[in-house]
Amino acid sequence: MSGYVLAIDQGTTSTRAIVFDSEYRNVGSGQQEFPQHFPQSGWVEHDAEDLWRTVVETSRTALTSAGVSSRDVAAIGITNQRETVVMWDRRTGTPISRAIVWQDRRTAEHCARLRADGAEQDISRRTGLLLDPYFSATKIAWLLQHVPGAREAAQAGHLAFGTVDSWLVYKLTGGRRHLIDITNASRTMLCNIETAAWDDSLLSLFGIPRAILPEIVANTGDFGETDEALFGGRIAIKGIAGDQQAAMIGQACFEPGMVKSTYGTGCFTLLNIGEEPVVSQHRLLTTIAYWIDGRMHYALEGSIFVAGAAVQWLRDGLGVIDRADRSGTLAGAADARQSVYLVPAFTGLGAPWWDPDARGALYGLTRNTGPAELAKAALESVCFQTRDLLRAMRRDWPKASETFLRVDGGMAASDWTMQRLADILDVPVDRPVVNETTALGAAWLAGHGAGVWPDMQGFSQSWKRDRTFTPRMNEVDRQTLVLGWRAAVKSTLDFGAKQR
Repeated sequence: MSGYVLAIDQGTTSTRAIVFDSEYRNVGSGQQEFPQHFPQSGWVEHDAEDLWRTVVETSRTALTSAGVSSRDVAAIGITNQRETVVMWDRRTGTPISRAIVWQDRRTAEHCARLRADGAEQDISRRTGLLLDPYFSATKIAWLLQHVPGAREAAQAGHLAFGTVDSWLVYKLTGGRRHLIDITNASRTMLCNIETAAWDDSLLSLFGIPRAILPEIVANTGDFGETDEALFGGRIAIKGIAGDQQAAMIGQACFEPGMVKSTYGTGCFTLLNIGEEPVVSQHRLLTTIAYWIDGRMHYALEGSIFVAGAAVQWLRDGLGVIDRADRSGTLAGAADARQSVYLVPAFTGLGAPWWDPDARGALYGLTRNTGPAELAKAALESVCFQTRDLLRAMRRDWPKASETFLRVDGGMAASDWTMQRLADILDVPVDRPVVNETTALGAAWLAGHGAGVWPDMQGFSQSWKRDRTFTPRMNEVDRQTLVLGWRAAVKSTLDFGAKQR
């Protein structure tokens, strides 16, 4: 059987498809951005049909550019933006509304009511998550309440809920499969992470009928075949994982203690903690890292809502840069005497603060502050937030590695940003040769599931380092910068509290 694998990477702002060969090389790809919808302040939506359309078009482009046909592809692997909610009518296959994106904050009041009722502790015990609009459960409840006729249709068995992986599998298989992989399920706030099953008490709490839920599956398996008309022949779907877990897999972080950090629209840092879940005492998330070959591993996760999105804001919102990939060069030209801090709480602050009401702020501006200083502040904000996450992880699980961090994602391509990250963390930062680690993780799951790619150990041995960024900053300068960041975060949180 051919060693080619097609990886579908459906992200928050764009969709990519990559054909990997048996040497893990990108031999053909396609990528498309799609519209973002912001109907109200704090609301973020996608048209689910845009997600589907771009998956088909980028997959066809990838196959064509690789010079392969469906007959040459052993399997498809899927990775996706997590927590985003799609709901569709089973009778027509048509979404009943736009998808509610993970960044959306419309259910903050619902979460606040549940918290006031004392529900958060039980939710966290069952799911490993904090009670926050970020996760899927309150989004599902909102659609059932606000879309006319939705609850009645759900109770009659006519509606289907899914995260983006569920929606794509449903469409790829012509509606024959309705499923969700365990990593995406673990982010819905409806899945008990110890039993790996839907939790009846949580379904009752959120008022969600079991009839709309997909089947929970492991990360590798037989997830159906694509309709023949899509790609000129049927292709088996053999691997699925949420984007951050896929990146962890793509970085070969299979051993407890290994840490990876992905810098995309947001930043997500995952620490492999092995086969036993750990309850965080520092407001991190306990999530399922993977379920492969009968083995389930857990992870501690820190979620930063805004990383690359801060650079997009500089480009699209302020117009101070014309291309996102120039931000590092611009930051390198900043005036070192200025201490400018950006707290990018555009959609609230994630771990370890979890304040949905916080809003972004800039500190330390002078008349001499210009585009270079703003670019530097935006990139440094990601570094400071990563430091906060790693400190919290080590307090929760002292076995976490202090000797390296594996990085990936769009921002990892910036040498300036990665050097600054190493300096602020005081930890060496390893960037892999294959930077498309999210897609690679999905591809490995599919290739392994199809029996054409190696097992965990064999894949781990193939991981190659592109560059290690070693800390250069002295401790006095590092602590000065960190203290300034902490003061900026405190001021932002205090301001948000006064606005409530």
